[in-house]
Amino acid sequence: MKYVFKELLKFKKELVLIVLTVIGTTLCTLGLPSLLMKLIDKAIPEKNMPLVFEVGGIMLLLVVIGVICGIITSRASATVSMAVGRNLRSRIFKKVQYFSQTEIDKFTASSLITRTNNDITQVQTFINQCLRIAVQAPIMCICGVILAISSSPSLSGVLVISIPLMAVVLVLIAKIAVPLSTKIQLKIDRINLVMREKLTGVRVIRAFGTSEFESDKFDKINRDYQKTNKKLQRTTNSVLPILTLILSFTAAMVMLMAANQSVNKGIDYTIGEVMAIIQYIMQIMVAVIMLTLVFILLPRAATAAARAKEVLDCEPVIKNKEQTTDNTELKGYLAFKDVSFTYPGADFPAIKNLSFEAKPGETTAIIGGTGMGKSTIVNLIPRLYDVCEGQVLVDGVDVRDYDTEVLRNKIGFVPQKAVLFSGTIDSNIAFGDENADEDRIEEAVKIAQSYDFIMKKEDGFNSPISQGGTNVSGGQRQRLAIARAIVRKPEIYVFDDSFSALDFKTDKALRTALAKETDNATVVIVAQRISTIMDADRIIVIEKGEVAGIGTHSELLKTCDVYKEIVSSQMSKEDMEK
Repeated sequence: MKYVFKELLKFKKELVLIVLTVIGTTLCTLGLPSLLMKLIDKAIPEKNMPLVFEVGGIMLLLVVIGVICGIITSRASATVSMAVGRNLRSRIFKKVQYFSQTEIDKFTASSLITRTNNDITQVQTFINQCLRIAVQAPIMCICGVILAISSSPSLSGVLVISIPLMAVVLVLIAKIAVPLSTKIQLKIDRINLVMREKLTGVRVIRAFGTSEFESDKFDKINRDYQKTNKKLQRTTNSVLPILTLILSFTAAMVMLMAANQSVNKGIDYTIGEVMAIIQYIMQIMVAVIMLTLVFILLPRAATAAARAKEVLDCEPVIKNKEQTTDNTELKGYLAFKDVSFTYPGADFPAIKNLSFEAKPGETTAIIGGTGMGKSTIVNLIPRLYDVCEGQVLVDGVDVRDYDTEVLRNKIGFVPQKAVLFSGTIDSNIAFGDENADEDRIEEAVKIAQSYDFIMKKEDGFNSPISQGGTNVSGGQRQRLAIARAIVRKPEIYVFDDSFSALDFKTDKALRTALAKETDNATVVIVAQRISTIMDADRIIVIEKGEVAGIGTHSELLKTCDVYKEIVSSQMSKEDMEK
């Protein structure tokens, strides 16, 4: 809860206003029983109409003041709670922005979404209720006890039984509710995970006819969540009936005690005195019930706050050093020196002892079987992961010595899965360089062979792109992603199997246009097609995370058996001989 308190302290003026208005509401409420006693015992029996109007007027005034203070309290508490929720969401979002893939894999995307939305909402609701109750309930309880005892110590003795009994009920409920709240948040994570998989994989699900299986899977998880949530709701909902029963029992005991003392001890209580004491006791019990509302919300809010804290306290594995480098004489030089990398929790390294150098004007291609570590290699260049051994050098400097923003501005990265964002074609391409003008954007799409299909659209560059780019084809997505990298004119281009969805004609045209654009830049290509990489200055063949061969196409055909197998699987014997 430390982050919640830090955010709350930013609203000191609002908190002071809430305290003052809550005190005002409480004092108005506590003042009503004594006025009621005066009205019943004096004004009405004596038919003293001026006194009736005087006391009634004061009571009405106290009610109006109490209502006004209550409205101000509600408004201020809502403002503070919403602002705290907004700030916490912003902090989590900004924190996640700097997470490496390691931290995202640790929490999972579905859990991070739940923590940002559902968990913060739970905290927000708790703050809204707590700000009004946390001050009012204790004041009302303490003052009610004092006023009740001062009015009649003997009749107030029933509180000795009622208050501890209510406390026991609250403790027992809390012990049951807290573990259930933790389980519920985890089950919400699971629901979000399954729902996210369902939405992103809807085409695969339909293609394989597994819609019914996925529905049953979601139904099972949903019912499990329902079952746990029902237990929590039954537990928390039982609080108010139990406390109401104790409240009714207390009021009945006060009247029985008053009647008993009147008959056996000769103590005569007026109707107003008994009503006043009952009102004080009722206010005490209501204060306890108000605190109960806090206890009902507390378990889930505490669990939600703890989950948010886990994200905010998580230190990214990849972070800037205190002293970073942002200026080098070299431009576009890339080198791997004895690089080895093992994914967290993996038994074997994905990359072992990899070394090569690439200079501006050169194209380095990486090829190998599925799961051999090709994408891992290119992910180390923009420092999406940190090497376990060795060094990755950009312009002669270890990537770990750069400010990550400076490093990544040197690189035009096109990932294996082309990702587009909701917006327009223009905004997606300008994502690579927000300062790019229309001429530069048009030039980039022409190089990426995207100009023709863009101009066929009704709105051209202003045509909408849906979330994930689902309203364009796979090949169009790849070309737009390539244009996004081209528009920033980076020193190093990294294409992670970014031509796989293109036909051979478009592939060749794109590479021809790209060669002119990248004359003074270093190009790294991961590809499966021999035709895409055979003209590269350097081809690195990867087998089980290790280098099986490095050289040109013709050199590898003579020296690398793994490369020969790949080529023979894609080309005829005659083409190989040519």
